[in-house]
Amino acid sequence: QKKSKKSSETLTFKRPEGMHREVYALLYSDKKDAPPLLPSDTTQGYRTVKAKLGSKKVRPWKWMPFTNPARKDGAMFYHWRRAAEEGKDYPFARFNKTVQVPVYSEQEYQMYLHDDAWTKAETDHLFDLARRFDLRFVVIHDRYDHQQFKKRSVEDLKERYYHICAKLANIRAAPGTDLKIPVFDAGHERRRKEQLERLYNRTPEQVAEEEYLIQELRKIETRKKEREKRTQDLQKLITAADTTTEQRRAERKAPKKKLPQKKETEKPAVPETAGIKFPDFKSAGVTLRSQRMKLPSSVGQKKIKALEQMLMELGVDLNPMPTEEIVQMFNELRSDLVLLYELKQAFANCEYELQMLRHRYEALAKAGSIGPLSVEGAHPDGQTGLSIEEGKGDPKDQIIDVVGAPLTPNSVRRKVGGAEQGALRSPTQMP
Repeated sequence: QKKSKKSSETLTFKRPEGMHREVYALLYSDKKDAPPLLPSDTTQGYRTVKAKLGSKKVRPWKWMPFTNPARKDGAMFYHWRRAAEEGKDYPFARFNKTVQVPVYSEQEYQMYLHDDAWTKAETDHLFDLARRFDLRFVVIHDRYDHQQFKKRSVEDLKERYYHICAKLANIRAAPGTDLKIPVFDAGHERRRKEQLERLYNRTPEQVAEEEYLIQELRKIETRKKEREKRTQDLQKLITAADTTTEQRRAERKAPKKKLPQKKETEKPAVPETAGIKFPDFKSAGVTLRSQRMKLPSSVGQKKIKALEQMLMELGVDLNPMPTEEIVQMFNELRSDLVLLYELKQAFANCEYELQMLRHRYEALAKAGSIGPLSVEGAHPDGQTGLSIEEGKGDPKDQIIDVVGAPLTPNSVRRKVGGAEQGALRSPTQMP
């Protein structure tokens, strides 16, 4: 019986695994009561201590009149205020900021501010409205007396006001002082509002056409960047081929003497795009020559397959005996073959692009927008020269857009099919 009583008194619920202690504490309290519906806290904890009110007398408040210095009509208002602050100025009057509009005399106007397009009475009326409405020129234009004076625009009012302010600042300034004279360009403001009005008055067709032209411009810029990048890559390949050829000729002509190690490192560096860059094994320890024949990971699988096929066509063993001379010659051969492969790809891309432009030109010539295509003859380097006969259309119709779609090595295989389709397309459907 004693054991059963103890077990019943110490009966507890075990917290499930994965449940945080704070979440479990919300389910059951010490008295096993249900959690409250509303949050409640009976302990002080980290809560802010309540204000302790003393037994002193509070400061008296009084319903008193006041005037606002910002108003010129002397209106009287009432509000609650502490009795100790009776007779003081209205505290919010300091936020009333007014614009200091300059005042000119009759003599200054006749000597410096006279203008044939403006009378003295009209200028005084403008400055009076500027003081009343704090240079809010839209309101000034609305309240302007257009019946008594000439009808003016907002830009005309601004230009006259700021011109007089600049004149008075120059006249009254002390010699040698640096002035910040306000300048208002009325012509620029008129053009800006005119452009804004045209922008708001566009039709949905014009908006759609503008969006289409912006998209086409982005495509042209993207294709231009891709074409420039391809040109740079091609130039790198040509430079690398020339550099490699010059190095090989220099090595063949040089006498076979043992040179110091320093002079061997003084060879001109070949760009990274020139063939294959094999890693140098300079670490301590024993290495195999066959490791120097292993292709680096930067060479893709496509180039590796093409390289193996070219070696098989040349009758070269893919795994020769790794002697010192054979390793060096084998690596140089593979590097040259990879460089040749890249040059062939670049040549095929250029040839395909030329063929595409030729077919496009023929399609435009058939449409009658430009003259026919005539082949003059071969250049001394073996390339075919093209001459364009003048057509009857406008000069802008004779321009050929050379911004074509970006070319890839795989697109060369579809050269013939793409050329035939390009000849059958209309000029508006060409890429």
